[in-house]
Amino acid sequence: MKNTTTLLVINPDTPDTVIAEHAEAARERDIHLRCLMLGSAPAMPVYAYGTPPYGGMNIPDNWGETLNGVRKELTRREAAIEAVLAHSGASADVQSLLCATIDIKNIVALHARVCDVAYIAPDLHNTLGVMREATHGVLFKSPVGVIINGAPSKPIKRVFIAWNSSEAAAKAVHVALPYLREADEVIIACFDPDTSRDKEGGDPGTDVAAWLSHHGCNVTVSQFPTGGREVAQCIQDRANEQGADLIVLGAYGHARMMQAVFGGTTRTMTEQTTQQVLLAH
Repeated sequence: MKNTTTLLVINPDTPDTVIAEHAEAARERDIHLRCLMLGSAPAMPVYAYGTPPYGGMNIPDNWGETLNGVRKELTRREAAIEAVLAHSGASADVQSLLCATIDIKNIVALHARVCDVAYIAPDLHNTLGVMREATHGVLFKSPVGVIINGAPSKPIKRVFIAWNSSEAAAKAVHVALPYLREADEVIIACFDPDTSRDKEGGDPGTDVAAWLSHHGCNVTVSQFPTGGREVAQCIQDRANEQGADLIVLGAYGHARMMQAVFGGTTRTMTEQTTQQVLLAH
């Protein structure tokens, strides 16, 4: 959205075409694009010798050369990305960091805190450990939402919201509001809703539908039974049937744990590669 900042989390293998697509979209919409390239730090080879307590540890003499070589390659790739961004004419910058997987969530969170939304480049699916840590950093350590499988060149005309009146779902809808306002249709989908008074009430989804209608959104509300199937699969199936361009979903997990431990639905929606999803926690 105009005058906002988008964070794009990439790695050295992210294709120039993906970066260029985001840059072109940023230029057309007056968005600043911040690219954060995560390079994997090579594991330090440490060899033990002798028998404790008389032994010791030894680091190969060429370790420094190996590390410098990785850093030089990362710098070279950063310069190539700068050229792609300059060619697009977009307001954009790129920063590269060499880091261990365990540090990724904190690094990504630090950058996401001063952006409006974060995208995870599709090729990060090839390194699920990096993907999970980057997603964890945005969701649980920053105030913004994260978009998986993002296609910024594709207009978002129909949005599918998986709604259950939870705090996470409400946060996701608030984060997605700029996209909802521009969409032609917003579908509120309730799966196996709990209609008790202290849960979602007699008409699940109508409260958020009324609120979004005041924002000028064209909203419909639907209730779907899961029939005992996994909720994530039901969300994907119903969103496909409705021709949704974007799925909005509240993310669940254990934010206080050092490792990213997502619930089944969140994990499935994060790891699938076919549908564009916006998650927030």
